Amino acid sequence: MNLRKLTALCLCIFLLPYQSFAQQPAPKKFDLTVDSIMRGPDLVGYAPSGVYWSRDSQRIYFRWKRAGEPRLKQPDLYVVNRDGSGLRKLTEAEAKLAPPDSGELSKDKMLTVYTDEGDIFLYDHTKNERRQLTKTTDGEGNPHFTKDQKHIYFTRQNNRYTLSLTDGTLVQITDIRSGTAPDEKKKGTDSQEFIKKEERELLDAVKEKAQYREEQEAKRKAQEKRKPYFLPPGQAPGILSLTPDEKFAIVSIVEPARDTKNTIVPNYVTESAFTEDIPSRNKVGDTQGKTKLAVINAETGEAKFIDHGLKESPKNPEDKNEKPRERDLRFFGLKWSDDGSKAVITARSADNKDRWIMKFDPATAKATVLDHLHDDAWVGGGGFGNDSLGWLPDNNTIYFVSERDGYAHLYTMDIEGSASRQLTKGDFEISDVQISEDKSKFYFTSSEGSPFEHHFYEMNFDGSRKNRLTAMTGKNDVTLSPDGSMQALIFSSSNKPPELFLQTNPRLTEMPVTTRQSSSIMMLSATPAMKAQITASPLEEFTNYNWIDPPIVKIKARDGVEVPARIYKPRNYQKGGAAVIFVHGAGYLQNVHKWWSQYYREYMFHHLLMERGFLVLDIDYRGSAGYGRDWRTGIYRHMGGKDLTDHVDGAKYLVTEHGVDAKRIGIYGGSYGGFITLMAMFTEPDVFAAGAALRPVTDWAHYNHPYTANILNNPQTDAEAYKQSSPIYFASGLKGALLICHGMVDTNVHFQDSVRLVQKLIELRKENWEIAPYPVEDHGFERASSWADEYKRILKLFENNLQKDFAAEKKSVQKR
Repeated sequence: MNLRKLTALCLCIFLLPYQSFAQQPAPKKFDLTVDSIMRGPDLVGYAPSGVYWSRDSQRIYFRWKRAGEPRLKQPDLYVVNRDGSGLRKLTEAEAKLAPPDSGELSKDKMLTVYTDEGDIFLYDHTKNERRQLTKTTDGEGNPHFTKDQKHIYFTRQNNRYTLSLTDGTLVQITDIRSGTAPDEKKKGTDSQEFIKKEERELLDAVKEKAQYREEQEAKRKAQEKRKPYFLPPGQAPGILSLTPDEKFAIVSIVEPARDTKNTIVPNYVTESAFTEDIPSRNKVGDTQGKTKLAVINAETGEAKFIDHGLKESPKNPEDKNEKPRERDLRFFGLKWSDDGSKAVITARSADNKDRWIMKFDPATAKATVLDHLHDDAWVGGGGFGNDSLGWLPDNNTIYFVSERDGYAHLYTMDIEGSASRQLTKGDFEISDVQISEDKSKFYFTSSEGSPFEHHFYEMNFDGSRKNRLTAMTGKNDVTLSPDGSMQALIFSSSNKPPELFLQTNPRLTEMPVTTRQSSSIMMLSATPAMKAQITASPLEEFTNYNWIDPPIVKIKARDGVEVPARIYKPRNYQKGGAAVIFVHGAGYLQNVHKWWSQYYREYMFHHLLMERGFLVLDIDYRGSAGYGRDWRTGIYRHMGGKDLTDHVDGAKYLVTEHGVDAKRIGIYGGSYGGFITLMAMFTEPDVFAAGAALRPVTDWAHYNHPYTANILNNPQTDAEAYKQSSPIYFASGLKGALLICHGMVDTNVHFQDSVRLVQKLIELRKENWEIAPYPVEDHGFERASSWADEYKRILKLFENNLQKDFAAEKKSVQKR
């Protein structure tokens, strides 16, 4: 090395920061304990959310909160440049002036109208500034541009208004009032009306006063620009929208349930130190509220209800005098074509066994069926979200998502009567459908290729050139830049929490790849040119631990179906060891996949169980999401049927394939998982030696209507389905050790569920159970201390009942 190079090297070393040569503290080792795990987001951090781009595609905004920030604090707004540089948290003042994350964009894409704290604002994307349009004590909401883009319309005090963007003129479009119309006041009895008439004829003073009142009412009516629409007592207007030609207002009329009885949830730990009642829901099968859709003429005030022409089947077909009644429908998702000339709307039956897509004409208030989907169980699995129905740019073709062939797929249809066309097909599901900014193609998320991954796709409107635009194994939630060149990507894998990435949107070449579902998919021709990770949410100690990517196995169920499961197996697992089966909650949810689980605490807890010698199995049982209609409805009329036998078959799989001791298998889960745990402990007592039921449903007749009635119908009409599905009827079968944990202010599965079961266990003189109540916790626990207490009890349950020699071994080791 010559002297000049050596001098330069020494100079570079001298200029380096001194601390780079100082001894760096060793990275903190992760302590795999219940207390450490149950820190939750204070350990793994908070996932970035609410991602959106600036209109010039140069910046990305998102909400984020770092690990350790106060639990009740709302996430802050962050901004980063498209090349990944300049990440910073905005101040509250800066966040107020930032482009909005919601609202409606004008057709020229220069303005967005939105609400902020009950007032309406207009954001100018060319000037990067906002303008306040209203400043009132009344809250305004749901603002939109009119078709001519010269006005906005919005809701104030349950009525629609328009506001001119040029001169500020405010015009009231609807006049919806509560109560009885003055000329429709209820008449008295025949006797009361007789003496009223007699009084007017007998006394001039009464007659003159009545005549003056009638003249004033007639004068007022003559001056009214439109007839007010009076809602019957108890009814209230819901969402209001305006037709593009501004001639009609579409109003959702909500009629609350009558004679229903709502439950209350006592709250014992309060600021007032007094017990306070939390109002809650009614129970399944009780009277439910109804919603009707009214069309109000903006000029005359005349109102009509939508005429869909659908009738209920007669209850007694042999009774010729029985008049068919109109079907009770729920309408949602009204969508207008880009030119404002046509509209479609989605409707479903009150029992959720039918879904219709209808063409809607506001001038006549008539709706005509375009597509009908029926399911003897219940309609679901896609087709109900805001992204499941829309228009193509030709203003004559709609797209929609339907489970018609057993999986949620994308269809198009010419609304003039042609048959629908299926664009995606196979044993996978699609979701989050959107039209590209330039209106040239579809974008959507799909599980094609593997039900355990979610990827982002593009596809032509005719179904051709379907390309996958993401490559990382896991879950890819993409927000494209307005110019289509960049992806803001929230990505997670099974052992890494969600983080925000930026990458270029790839331009693909056609490289067919054969899969078991389809041969039309095109894979990435090359790795995207730029990929940058923007956020790093977990603490360093979390990232220092070797979290596994749990292998996915298939369990052969008794009916021949292969049931997917995650398996957590200790490296030196000994034959004859113990095992635990985890049951995910929510019923319709997927937990066997390659992305970060919402049950991440349990994911970490399963590592702790492995360290203690347990083998753990996590099953996507029948009823779970992600596997199509037949899987979803496999529990119809019998929860605790196939979903339970899938776990029993899982236990047998552990014994035959992994050498687990059949007498040392435990089970646990929360919510629906708590319900399955109870059914397992009560009806399969020789399979499961111990179980922890967390916030469990014990009697489905006490749960809510929207979820339960889909699966079990109504208890008064299908009592058998409820009885065979409710653990409380089988409590006499308990043999093993049972732990029940429940939050006392649970407004979802009420604490009453566990209280009733406890009383039943007492009456049955059962002794091998215990209950742990949590006074300040709702359905989803929030406090780390509650989580830790609950899972220490679960760990103790399994160690004491599945590894009975564990405590003795531990003491022996300590003595040595």
